[in-house]
Amino acid sequence: MATILRDWSYRYPWFYDAIARLAALTVGGEARFRQLALEGLEITEATHILDLCCGCGQTTRFLVERSPHVVGLDASPRSIQQAQVNVPNATFVEAWAEAMPFAEHQFDLVQTSVALHEMQLDSLQQIIAEVYRVLKPGGVFTLVDFHRPHNPLLWPGLAAFLWVFETETAWQLLRLDLPEMLKQQGFEVDATTLGQQLYAGGSLQVVRGRKPDAG
Repeated sequence: MATILRDWSYRYPWFYDAIARLAALTVGGEARFRQLALEGLEITEATHILDLCCGCGQTTRFLVERSPHVVGLDASPRSIQQAQVNVPNATFVEAWAEAMPFAEHQFDLVQTSVALHEMQLDSLQQIIAEVYRVLKPGGVFTLVDFHRPHNPLLWPGLAAFLWVFETETAWQLLRLDLPEMLKQQGFEVDATTLGQQLYAGGSLQVVRGRKPDAG
């Protein structure tokens, strides 16, 4: 169940961003939160990156500091327009994540930040399949999103945030096993550099999978 504040967050991005900045304090601030899914990954000037469901470019602006080959994709025309203003040195594409207008094996890295909780289960499965398709062999899919807290003290805060700003799909995500979903698609998911890592008392998860090398 969401409230009118969810509508405000879409109409006034600054409002949602202000709330997000407060929430990001649990992991050390907004800059670290926006790069949480990138920690430990080798990103060079030759890395071709897709910022999936990029919004207004909040994470894209950090990606372009590491590589000149960054594409942001989002289905919202308003978000894409703002992203082009915020991060003019990236390329932005207005399209659905379930049907990306890219060739196979185009990207070395696909990242998405707190977006998958917006998706119905069938759409989420389609998106994971599309990510697998557009990644090069050996490429990495990394994401950060909500997770069921293991610290009971954090449940009230997360539940209040989801109730105010999100819909049933966010609650659904808390019940899903994202690493297993990546495995079912064909991704390699292990407990070393990939796999799942939990932050903020378990209320945030970073999940990574690698597309197997060809042959």
